[in-house]
Amino acid sequence: MIEGCTAIVMAGGDSSRMGRDKANVTLGEKTLLQTVSATMQQLFPQVVISVRQPRTGIDLPQVCDELPNGGPLAGLVASLGKITTPWAFMVACDMPFVVPEVIELLAGYRLQHQAVVPVVHGHPQPLAAFYAASCLAPLRASLAAQQKGLRDVIKQLDVRYVDEAEMLKADPHLRSFFDLDTPQDVEAAMNGVR
Repeated sequence: MIEGCTAIVMAGGDSSRMGRDKANVTLGEKTLLQTVSATMQQLFPQVVISVRQPRTGIDLPQVCDELPNGGPLAGLVASLGKITTPWAFMVACDMPFVVPEVIELLAGYRLQHQAVVPVVHGHPQPLAAFYAASCLAPLRASLAAQQKGLRDVIKQLDVRYVDEAEMLKADPHLRSFFDLDTPQDVEAAMNGVR
């Protein structure tokens, strides 16, 4: 267990490229939301689901966005405002292959930083990252200023970026960061699962 940290599973997106609610897309016998939530429950003593509006059929606590159409930043701000732990690990519900070893590796970099963000193929991955509860004020200010892009917003924080080379031992193919945005992604994932 990663103590002193709450997992936040993001399940409030538009799913516009998927064409339907990503959280309810099935991969194998579980929905994406169920798969990611189950992984988080293995690692964290507390797990919350970040939503725009309450969802039915979920047995985990839900946190609703305070600001409509604020994107992932709105979900992160609302969730950080509700948790009682000094840290949060935020993960998107469309990342069903995230492995505990990567999360544990990232957790080890938290000391003396406000955020720990993996970088894959040169791109920061703020939707699979650790955030200190102390980030709430600057993140809330960014949201109030209608800044929505998390990659830009996190530049204001003291971030420890973790390069993919550091994560390869934990996840040799970096499948943790394969997110399912489109029906084609789901098909590719299903073919890979079989």
